[in-house]
Amino acid sequence: MGFWALLQLGFSTVIFLLAAAAAKQWGLAPSLGKIVLTLVLYSLGNLIMLRLIREFGMSVSLSLSAVIQLVSVNVLALAFFGEQLNALQATGIVLAIAAVALITLGPYLQRL
Repeated sequence: MGFWALLQLGFSTVIFLLAAAAAKQWGLAPSLGKIVLTLVLYSLGNLIMLRLIREFGMSVSLSLSAVIQLVSVNVLALAFFGEQLNALQATGIVLAIAAVALITLGPYLQRL
């Protein structure tokens, strides 16, 4: 995956983070404007992901996006929205990150 693809992946992650923050704000105080903004942001992020899927395949693109979003959305929720996880939930997140890493890196590690 080259520099341009990583840049697109990063850009889609930022858009998905903005969408998640907009969704949280809608959840706290629902309004039509917030839900429209949320839908537009998620749609834009997915359009970028479609380009990456076409170029690099579904498994690599979506797996990388999933783990990056998993980490970044949790950082956003914990640091900026004051949400908390119990030990079981935190363990689940760590296992999910490990699972996506194994799925993504598995084919490359098998070649070694």
